[in-house]
Amino acid sequence: MKIKVAVLGASGGIGQPLSLLLRLNKDVSELALYDIANVHGVSCDLSHINTDSVIQGHETAKSLESVLKNCQIVVMTSGIAQKPGMSREDLFDVNAGIVSDLSEAIAKFCPGAMFCIISNPVNSMVPVASNVFKKFNVYDPKRIFGMTTLDVIRSRVFIGKAKKQQVNKCECPVVGGHSATTILPLLSQMPHLDFTSQEQIDLTDKIQNAGTVVLDIKKGKGTATLSTAYAAYIFVELLMKGLKGEEVYDYAYVASNVTKLPFFSSKIKLGVNGVEHIYPIGKMNNFEQTKFDEIVATLSSQIDIGLNFKKKNSK
Repeated sequence: MKIKVAVLGASGGIGQPLSLLLRLNKDVSELALYDIANVHGVSCDLSHINTDSVIQGHETAKSLESVLKNCQIVVMTSGIAQKPGMSREDLFDVNAGIVSDLSEAIAKFCPGAMFCIISNPVNSMVPVASNVFKKFNVYDPKRIFGMTTLDVIRSRVFIGKAKKQQVNKCECPVVGGHSATTILPLLSQMPHLDFTSQEQIDLTDKIQNAGTVVLDIKKGKGTATLSTAYAAYIFVELLMKGLKGEEVYDYAYVASNVTKLPFFSSKIKLGVNGVEHIYPIGKMNNFEQTKFDEIVATLSSQIDIGLNFKKKNSK
């Protein structure tokens, strides 16, 4: 099975390395790149790599139909990047308009595609996109994802190093959302590892604030673009396996009923129709339960910001 994938925001810091990784994947038959500037150079550069996929680059809104038509997977990385002192919420006013406009194009030209949102703040952008799809009467909650795979990958790395374990064997559930105040690693659910109270506090803080650390070390000249692109590629690869009928699992921020919130990130099973099953959060220790209660309150307000966006601007 060959799959057409579109990357929106393909000229950016995440879009370029993600496009490179997708160019190398043999299951991608066509790679459609879109951005408002410089995307022709990116597509030309990638076209020199000796793989068989068709690659195209487009820069105008009028070309979005060509970009999106017959797409099975769309990845949105569009929008401004986070800068020092800027929270994900500070990004909302600019990025919400971009996500909304591009979601309209997806709703028109490939409403059945798997739609992966990386643009921040993810906690608010998934509700924005969902409302757009509802407006066009094409909403399928099983096909819209906020990418949180990076939080899971970071947890494996940090836990593995702290406990001197192979990182890819450190399977830690990470639930909640995708911002420092809403990421919750459930260390108590790792059956073969024990953590002191201080270890849990320190590792939770490290996983939650990993993006800010990269931003500070890069001195405002970039965010965690490479690890985000890698995580996005891993998630897209899982989506492709699901489309081919394989049973695959990951964590993603999706429409959910595992909490009282309309959106939440937890373990999901992926298949040909997108989300096939959402797993319960499971038992938490006292530290995690306290954090969870705080996260629900914070995430609720971030979701409301996204849900109210189109209400304020709808005609």
